[in-house]
Amino acid sequence: MFLQAAVNCLLLKKSEEFKTMEKVLNQNVKTRAYDKIDSYFQISERDSSLKREILGGFTTFLTISYVIFVNPTILALTGMDKGALVTVTCLATAIGSILGGVLGNVPIALAPGMGLNAFFTFTLVMGNGLSWQDSLGIVFLSGVFYLVLAFGGIREKIISAIPKSLGIASTVGIGLFLSLIGLKSMGVAIPNASTLVAFGKITTPVALSILGLFLMFIFDLKKVRGGMLISIAIVSLLGVIFGEVSLPSMILSSPPSIAPVAMKLNIINVLRPSLLGAIFSFMFIDLFDSLSVLLSCYKEIPFRNEEERKKGLGRMLYADVISTMIGSLLGTSTVTTYGESVAGITAGARTGLASIVTGLLFLLSLFVSPLVESVPVFAVAPSLVIVGIFMFRKVSYLNFKDMKEAIPAFMTIILMPMTHSIAIGLSFGFISYIIINVVCKEYDKISKTLWIIGILSFVNIIL
Repeated sequence: MFLQAAVNCLLLKKSEEFKTMEKVLNQNVKTRAYDKIDSYFQISERDSSLKREILGGFTTFLTISYVIFVNPTILALTGMDKGALVTVTCLATAIGSILGGVLGNVPIALAPGMGLNAFFTFTLVMGNGLSWQDSLGIVFLSGVFYLVLAFGGIREKIISAIPKSLGIASTVGIGLFLSLIGLKSMGVAIPNASTLVAFGKITTPVALSILGLFLMFIFDLKKVRGGMLISIAIVSLLGVIFGEVSLPSMILSSPPSIAPVAMKLNIINVLRPSLLGAIFSFMFIDLFDSLSVLLSCYKEIPFRNEEERKKGLGRMLYADVISTMIGSLLGTSTVTTYGESVAGITAGARTGLASIVTGLLFLLSLFVSPLVESVPVFAVAPSLVIVGIFMFRKVSYLNFKDMKEAIPAFMTIILMPMTHSIAIGLSFGFISYIIINVVCKEYDKISKTLWIIGILSFVNIIL
C-alpha cells in the first residue's frame, strides 16, 4: 500500500513535469511563430503590437464595409447579377487587401473604387451603350497598360507630367459626379427637360433616404466607426417597418456563385481607338487616387529610411494594378487603394498585417449575402453623396485666384457631372491647360508626355 502510494506520487510528479515541458514547448512554438510574423511585418520595429494590428484591421473593415452594399448596387444597374457581384466585391477586396498587406507591408486596404464603378456603369454602359462585358475588358486593359508603363519606367514620367492642379481637379470632379448620382438614386434629384434636374417628390423611400443621409452626416461628425454601415442598417430596418423592404428568408448562407460575371470580359472587342480615352481615364484615375492615398497614409508609417519608403510605395502600386486585373477577371470595376484606411492607422495599425485582417473579415462577409442583396437602393444611395463630399473637400487645394490654374480645373470638375463622363471632363481639362499655356507662351510647362496626353484627349472628344 505504501509502495503503491509512492509510485502514484512519482507518476504524478512525472506527469506535472511533462505538463510543464509541454507548456514550455508550446510557448516556444508560439514565440517562434510570432517572431517570424514580427520579423516579416516589422511589428515591434514600427512600435506596434499584434493587438493593435488586429484592432486597426477591424477598424478599417468597419469603415469601408459599405462597399459590400454600394458596389453591387451600382454595377447591378448594368444588368450584372447582383448576387454574384456581392461575392465578387468581397473576394476582390479580400484579395487586394491581403496582397497589399503582403507586398507593401502597410495597413492600407484595396477595394472596388467609388467613382470608378460609377464611370463603369453610368458612362461606359448606360452612357456609351457598351456591354458590361466590354467595359470589364476596358478595366483589364487599363491594368495591363498601367503594368507595362510601370515596367518601362513611363509611369513616373506620366506622374511628373500631369499638372498637380488637374490631379486634384479630377478627384473633386469625381466627387461631384458621385454626389449627383447619389442624389438621383435617392430620388432627391430627378430629370427635368427645362432645368436638367429638379427636386423629386417626397415619397416614403425618398424620406428614408434623406434620413439616412443626415444620419451619415451625424455619424461622421461624431467620428463613429462604421457610420455608413450603421446608417444603411437603420434605414433598411425602417424600410421593413414601413413595408418598403422584404426581409430575406435566411441571413447566413453559402456565397452566391460568381459564374454569371466571372471571366465574362471582352478584351478583343475593345481594342479600338475610340475607347483609348476610356482606358486612359481608368488608368489615370487609379494611378492618381492610389498615389494620393499612399502618400498621405505613408506619412504615418515609421519606415526605416526613405529608400524603404520608396520601395514600399512601388510595391503597393504593383499590388494595386494586379488587384485591378484580378478584379476585372472576377467581374468588378477597378480595384484601388482606400483613403478610409487612415481610420485603421489612427487606431494604431502600422503594418500590412492589419490589411490581411481586413481582407479576412471580407471573406467572412461572403456568408451574409442574402442580407446584402435585400438592402434597398434608397438605403445605400446616401453613401455615394458622403463619399462625394470626402472627395470634393480637396477643392480647397486649388488656387482659383490664378486663372491659368482655375480654368482647366473648373472645366475638369464641372464637365464630369454635366456630361456624365469622367473621360470627357479629364480630356477638356488637359486640352484647356495646354491651350492656356501655349497662349501665355509658357511652353516649359508642357512636357512631351503631356503633349501626347493632350492629343489622346482630343481624339477621345472627337470619337
